[in-house]
Amino acid sequence: MTTLRLPEGVQIHAPIHPRFEEILSFEALAFLAKLHRTFEPRRQELLRLRRERQARIDAGEMPDFLPETRHIREGDWKIAPLPKALTCRRVEITGPVERKMIINALNSGADSYMTDFEDSNSPNWYNQVQGQVNLYDAVRRTITFTNEAGKEYRLNEKTAVLQIRPRGWHLDEKHVTIDGQRVSGGIFDFALAFFHNAKEQVARGAGPFYYLPKMESHLEARLWNDIFIMAQDHLGLPRGTIKATVLIETILATFEMEEILWELREHSAGLNAGRWDYIFSCIKKFKNKPDFCLADRARITMEVPFMRAYALALVQACHKRGAPAIGGMSALIPIKNDPIANEKALAGVRADKARDARDGFDGGWVAHPGLVALAMEEFVRVLGDRPHQIDKQIEGSFGPKEWLDFRPEQPITEAGLRNNINVGIHYLGAWLAGNGCVPIHNLMEDAATAEISRSQVWQWVRSPKGVLEDGRKVTAEMVKAMIPEELAKVKAVVSAQGEKTETYEQAAKIFEQMSLAEEFPEFLTLPLYEAMA
Repeated sequence: MTTLRLPEGVQIHAPIHPRFEEILSFEALAFLAKLHRTFEPRRQELLRLRRERQARIDAGEMPDFLPETRHIREGDWKIAPLPKALTCRRVEITGPVERKMIINALNSGADSYMTDFEDSNSPNWYNQVQGQVNLYDAVRRTITFTNEAGKEYRLNEKTAVLQIRPRGWHLDEKHVTIDGQRVSGGIFDFALAFFHNAKEQVARGAGPFYYLPKMESHLEARLWNDIFIMAQDHLGLPRGTIKATVLIETILATFEMEEILWELREHSAGLNAGRWDYIFSCIKKFKNKPDFCLADRARITMEVPFMRAYALALVQACHKRGAPAIGGMSALIPIKNDPIANEKALAGVRADKARDARDGFDGGWVAHPGLVALAMEEFVRVLGDRPHQIDKQIEGSFGPKEWLDFRPEQPITEAGLRNNINVGIHYLGAWLAGNGCVPIHNLMEDAATAEISRSQVWQWVRSPKGVLEDGRKVTAEMVKAMIPEELAKVKAVVSAQGEKTETYEQAAKIFEQMSLAEEFPEFLTLPLYEAMA
């Protein structure tokens, strides 16, 4: 077993696999400790402010624009100019930091690849640190992979621009403590990726670039900005070298989009419409309000009023400030064994990207290499040979009236309820087995869609409006009766795919606990993370 030389106060409570010592070097861990000691108190304070805000919403407060930041919204300013590598982002592909995935995504023909330590990655110790090894090799173009059949994967001459998503502020890295305290998962992911790769990325002309998830306020963006400043100073890089795109995937962040751009203006690469977490955020924030209730997940599309207003407002805020606006993910994926279903799925992706392009987005996300060309066609149809359409300004006014108009409320169906239970159990079981990005019922599911599934079940049980279209009230007893039935279906599917089913029994128990708990668990990934090795 490899032993590491650790800086004072740093402890690692996990095995050191081959090449981990390269990532967990003394110098890299000293840098991590520096960031932790400087910024962990602020992270904890911001998490406390989140809890206080939720308590006020539960007590009846509704979100609105901040009066103290009005001068930012009304001011005349733009973000700093973008580097050439980030001027054209018509199609971005995303996926976990798995070795084969990284190669395929970089080779996919997309303009950019967001490699993910967060929602599409199951954050066990091996995945997180091996992911850093994979990135280290990818940045230096030495990454290769050979599958069981002997097929070898390596990078093409031209590859997508790499962007990295660390974990959100709410997640810890439990395997690393500094002065006896767990380190932030996001700071852990960022610190190691930046320390090892930033100078190499600068030398190669593309990076260091990041995606920042799950923020609820401009103060949380300010924390990232201050971390970026210290990190750049530490390595002797000019301020503004780092560029970061913020995912607007919480309802509260919608009210502070311009403020978030302002806080990161020196380091900003725009905003992204993280639609699935956004829907989850709406349910989570207003779950206790008796008049709030959303229909089946499948009915909450980008065409419903509150989602459409959110998307257009994001484009408006970005383009007003000279920033790119990147559209969110269509969960549809190619279906190899069913030509008719495949054509329907591809048509759905095409319609999604066509709408984004018409609305003014400068690019959009896909989850599968097979969708890159299709998505590119739709953006090229609107953009032509222009790299973006930041000059397109969105008219109109958006605010609480539009963003809090939560419709449709119906229908809620037995099929929708069962689908939530099925997807929740299937995803949780895969996540516990180490896979955070799972095709389920011909959709690519990650933690965000699993969050919608379990939070809808929780809310339908409690809301007086949680009534099926046939008149039956959704109850805890109904959910408990359906869980073993849906578990059996999931295990049958998993077994047919030749995969082990051990984690799915545990997943069903966790899903029942979380969807029927008296108090709403804030994030599915928190108890799940504690349950994994």
